[in-house]
Amino acid sequence: MAFDFGLKRIGVAIGETLLASARPLTIIEDEVNERRFAAIGKLIAEWQPARLVVGLPRHVDGSAHAFAARCDRFARQLAGRFGLPVEFADERFSSCAAASQLGAQGYAGRKTRVDAAAAAIILQDWFDQHAHPARSH
Repeated sequence: MAFDFGLKRIGVAIGETLLASARPLTIIEDEVNERRFAAIGKLIAEWQPARLVVGLPRHVDGSAHAFAARCDRFARQLAGRFGLPVEFADERFSSCAAASQLGAQGYAGRKTRVDAAAAAIILQDWFDQHAHPARSH
């Protein structure tokens, strides 16, 4: 399960490890932490993921983005609350790629769909990185 963390919305995606395939799942639209984590807890109970992946924002040059510290804190909270391994995936350009994909599908301008689609891109990138460990990226 992957998360595109934001202050107003969290995009959520689910994936199948054996197929190394990700898809958008939902959006959590709430700014109150306890309600956000309650919603995440319900998703984890329903989908039983083996690990969680959090998008980590970086600048084009690869340096850490100012928002990375918030994402790191979110990841630590996930690990502490749910006892699952949490890993990071580079989320550079994930929202742009998601908006482009959705625009091509006729969903342009729907920000809530973009967040879940961005989470799927983050998870797919994670799968791609881990399916080919010998390959250098």
